[in-house]
This record gives sequence, structure tokens and C-alpha cells, in this order.
Amino acid sequence: MADHEDISGPKDESFMDSIKEKITHHKSSSSSSSSSDSDTEERKKETPLKSKVSRLFGREKPVHNVLGGGKPADVFLWRNKKISAGVLGGVTAIWVVFELLEYHLLTFVCHSSILVLSLLFLWSNATVLINKKPPTIPDVRLPEDQFLQVVSALRVEINRGFAVLRDIAAGRDLKKFLIVVAGLWFLSILGSCCNFLTLFYILFVLLHTVPVLYEKYDDKIDAYAEKAMAEIKKQYAVFDAKCLSKIPRGPFKNKKA
Repeated sequence: MADHEDISGPKDESFMDSIKEKITHHKSSSSSSSSSDSDTEERKKETPLKSKVSRLFGREKPVHNVLGGGKPADVFLWRNKKISAGVLGGVTAIWVVFELLEYHLLTFVCHSSILVLSLLFLWSNATVLINKKPPTIPDVRLPEDQFLQVVSALRVEINRGFAVLRDIAAGRDLKKFLIVVAGLWFLSILGSCCNFLTLFYILFVLLHTVPVLYEKYDDKIDAYAEKAMAEIKKQYAVFDAKCLSKIPRGPFKNKKA
């Protein structure tokens, strides 16, 4: 009997230890599964919020692609800070020269040409006296293919603008008419406050600041813009029902109806 008790004792202890190990393993696996389920639920809660936000102006592509991609988009989005800062600094220097110092364009071009030609002329003659090679002056020519592509792209955009203006003048779209009139009125106010060079400089600075800020905080800006557009549409619907719907439309509008 003593031998039987000695043999059964350690078996019972090992059996109890195995049961305890199974219980602890089950608890750890259930806790890990519950934590993973909570993480997936949090991700599911976050993703619909981002998908529900409509992008500004119906944007579906990244900001870099909207700006045309390539080197110009890299400059506007500060992909290379040295190049972007150099371009912005150069445009700022031009604005300071022409606007603050009141330098005229024709005078600036003539004085710059005189300075460059004088330096090259003196340098070329000085190399003969000191027995050195003359400076290599590059042969600058406009490439025909790229120049024609730029002109062709401008022609297409100008023709598109003329087509839009023709549709507005024909009375086909009252909403576009109001938008264009408001835009021209706003530009006339800007033109009375500053000249064309200052306006160009302001637009250039905005191109170097607004896209990079929008790319950084696009989710917040899109959320606020969505609320603003909903409110504008609501106010426009009220204005259309009270005023615009009572205005007689042009002949093209009546034919379509």
C-alpha cells in the first residue's frame, strides 16, 4: 500500500500541473485575441471617418499629381528645400527691384545686358594678354518642339476659356455666370489695390505656401471645407428659390427644356 501511494502521488501532481498550464495558456490566448479584436474595431472606426470625408474640389489624386507632377510640383511642395527656397528668393528679389526700388523692366533689361556684355568683352580681351583660353559662351537657342508644345497647350486652354465665356453669354448656365462675375469683380478690387507685378508675386507666394500646408493638414481642411460647401449649397438653394428661379432664361435654355 505504501508503494502504491508513492507511485500515485507524483502522477496526481503532474496531472494538476498540466491542467494549470492549459488554463493559463487559454487565458493568455483569450486576452491576446480580445486585444486584437479591440485593435481591429478601432481601425474599423477610424477608416470610415477618413473615407466619408469628401476631398476639396472633388480631388481623387494626391496633391503632387494635381499640380502636374514632375519638377514644378516638387518646387511648390518643397520636396527639395534648397531649390524651392532659391526660386522663392529669386522671385522676391525681382519683386523688390521692380516694386520697392521702382526699377522699370526695359531699363533693367538694358542695364543687365550692358553689364553682362561688358564683362564678357573685357574677359575675352584680357585672356589674349595673359595667354589663357577665352570664356566659353553657350549657344542659347529655344527648342522648337518644346516651344510648340507650350504654345499648343496655351491655345487649347484659351479656346476652352472662350467656349465657357460663350456659353455664359448665351444664358445657358446662370450659376457659372454668377461665379465668373464674382471672380472678375474680386480681381478688379485686387487690381485697384495693387499692380500686376504685386498680384503675380502674391499668387506665387501662395503657390509656395498653400499646397504644402494643404498636403500636411488635408484631412482637417477637407472636413471644414465639406461643411462650408454644404452650407453654401443650402444658402444657394434658398437664393435660387426666392430670386434666381424668377429670372427669365435665354433662348438656349428654353430649347433644352
